[in-house]
Amino acid sequence: MFKPLHPSFVKKIQSIALIILLILSGAVIPSFAVVKSYKKAADGVTFSLDKGLLKVLVRRVDIIEVKYTIFNAFETKPSLVVNNSWKNPTPYQVAENKTEVTITTAKLKIRVNKATNAIIYTDLKGNIITAEDSENKTITPATVAGISTNTISTQFVSPQNEGLFGLGCHPLDSLSINYKGRNQDLLIKYLTGAIPVLLSTKGYGLMWDNYSASNFYGAEADNTKFKYVSESGKQVDYYFFYGPGFDHIIDAYRTATGKAPMFGKWAFGLFQSQDRYMSEDEIISVKDNYRNNHIPVDVLVQDWYYWDPLPIGSHVMKPERYPHPQQLINELHKANLHAMISIWPVFGKGTPNYDALQKMGGLTDITWDNVVTHTFDTYYDAHSPKARELYWDQARDSLIKRYGWDAWWIDQCEPDNGALLDARRQSNFAIGKGIDYFNTYSLQHTKGVYEGWRRDIPGKRAFFLVRQSFAGEQRNAATLWSSDIECTFKDFKHQVPQGINTGVSGIPYWTSDIGGYHFHWKTADWSQPDKRELFTRWFQFGTFCPIFRIHGKGERALFSKNWDDKTKAILLNFDKLRYRLLPYIYSLAGRVTTDNYTIMRSLAFDFRDDSKVYGIPDQYMFGPAFMVNPVTEQLYTSADADKKAKARQVYLPAASKWYDFWTGELLDGGQTISAAAPIEILPLYVKAGSIIPMGPHMEYATEKPANNIELRIYPGADGSFKFYEDENDNYNYEKGQYATFNLNWNDKTRKLTISDTKGKFPGMLKSRTFNIVMVKGSHGANVEVTAKADKVVKYAGKALVVSL
Repeated sequence: MFKPLHPSFVKKIQSIALIILLILSGAVIPSFAVVKSYKKAADGVTFSLDKGLLKVLVRRVDIIEVKYTIFNAFETKPSLVVNNSWKNPTPYQVAENKTEVTITTAKLKIRVNKATNAIIYTDLKGNIITAEDSENKTITPATVAGISTNTISTQFVSPQNEGLFGLGCHPLDSLSINYKGRNQDLLIKYLTGAIPVLLSTKGYGLMWDNYSASNFYGAEADNTKFKYVSESGKQVDYYFFYGPGFDHIIDAYRTATGKAPMFGKWAFGLFQSQDRYMSEDEIISVKDNYRNNHIPVDVLVQDWYYWDPLPIGSHVMKPERYPHPQQLINELHKANLHAMISIWPVFGKGTPNYDALQKMGGLTDITWDNVVTHTFDTYYDAHSPKARELYWDQARDSLIKRYGWDAWWIDQCEPDNGALLDARRQSNFAIGKGIDYFNTYSLQHTKGVYEGWRRDIPGKRAFFLVRQSFAGEQRNAATLWSSDIECTFKDFKHQVPQGINTGVSGIPYWTSDIGGYHFHWKTADWSQPDKRELFTRWFQFGTFCPIFRIHGKGERALFSKNWDDKTKAILLNFDKLRYRLLPYIYSLAGRVTTDNYTIMRSLAFDFRDDSKVYGIPDQYMFGPAFMVNPVTEQLYTSADADKKAKARQVYLPAASKWYDFWTGELLDGGQTISAAAPIEILPLYVKAGSIIPMGPHMEYATEKPANNIELRIYPGADGSFKFYEDENDNYNYEKGQYATFNLNWNDKTRKLTISDTKGKFPGMLKSRTFNIVMVKGSHGANVEVTAKADKVVKYAGKALVVSL
């Protein structure tokens, strides 16, 4: 019989064992890298450390890049994410004392601790914005997937009352929207995203310029620190953006990584898609059902396997099912519909496209286990410029330009090789090892197709729907969708915070499959009451997403026989609302491109000083006016539906008064209310001071000119709105061919000022009528055109003041 060991002796043994384990594993106990000297240059300051180098680059007065390495020199390869060459140096000053070197710009002070090289960021008054921890930037030797590399880490101090948002779209993630106090994987794989952009309610943003699989840890040291860890690299490289407002931070991020181009106006209407239309006859029947029933829609989508039974990558529409591809597209265009097609970056053996890519060395060894054919099909090398060029040429000549498709659905672009993530790490791209470029496949893939489109299809704006996105991808005309989510209320509930955090991550266009993609990998029975309720609630949410899109298994078009008359009426009402709001939405899209604006807005954009909004996962602003509150609970068809109130809790931020969009009731901010949520409506509130331009009822986005606008004003505060117009398609707006005018409401004087129109473009309206409606109670409420305006004003581009 053994005598039990004394607990103190056990602890000593465990401690010794831990030390031995750390030594054997090559781990190092952190030690500070001390500043020995520094040298000033036009673009920033380089610090020589006793262990390596630190560089603080002044990119703009409010944009700082930090690089750190333990090696003798920094990497010289260009960033895949940052496309700004920073040609014009930004003035700054350097000063030092015994403990610090301070770099000062017109907006910031960057204080570098000489003993630890930790950086503190302050405003010009010395107020701390954020600070690296004393144990800050580390590079530690590691072996990952059999590859010798280095783990890269950066750690920051984080106050208890800080809110942290962003990091991209994670479709299966929890409902938490605030990353303070929680962790997040940042490696792109099927149903897991990664955009390494983080915004803080303390008024700053961070972006890590590292492309390996990474992790964010938001609860370090009892929730007083956070850190970012990348599994591979040779240097720490991150950007600091100072706001303090979220809009200014996003502007700085897109200044570094590229502006989002304009989509055609059609892209803000309804997309009708299904997994999957099987023939051109089926697509034509969908077109006819929408148009003959006068249901607003702008896009029809051909999803995957139109090539069946040919291998994937054939880029052939099977003639037996699609005998007249050109005629199909022509018929859609005649009906004022745009056509989107799914083209994958994957190739089956036995196709000319596969052979051509293989011959020029443009294929990877990454394969997809094809769920249809059970073959292992091969990804092309999107990191190779030559392979990207050939890939584009093949798709252009086989499908896109040949038949005149208007948009491209980029599926399967993680790349997705299932659970074989180490195989992706071990793969060799033209640019380097897969482990170092784990997250950038989609970024480079969209780069190739966007550049090809812009060169070869110059008169038509590009639109790409992508399953994964990375920092910088907004410049490639990419809209992120949240992948193959299930047709359940749980999955629906998860989508709302993911769409919100995508916007905070700097990617302005996001969408989900309205209704969900699949139901346990089968087709949901959409005729059942529970699925009708799910689709109705999801459709209401989709109406207030940047891109409005139905997709998934099973018939769910708005004319479907699966919907009873009540469901059809509700869906049509929201479809009509989307189209009436197109002057508002398209103006916001103009601001996305010209001002780096964000349409789907975390409440922290507009109410950063209200800490009560930090933890709300399912409320957001849609532009400056609407607060959207999706109903994600099953209120009507659950087993206990009779016990559930047909309402949801809504917090009205304190900085404003709020109008109920449906009734016109005016409510005070700073309170949580039980908002009525019958199946007919989504709780929707309009901020006092808002100006909302609404157009006529339309069946497609460009059916009618915006010459007759209902201008709803919600009194109670001053407000403004910037109206934007252009030719609705082509890239002439990049040459300055667009027009804007400002609407300003002075609540005290009850006067609306309309500015001169700035700019012009071919076909521009010379005059328009504003039917001005002062919202009060039911007057100016709901979807329909207000019967009697408070004032009718003719506007011919010259400034005028309207008293109300």
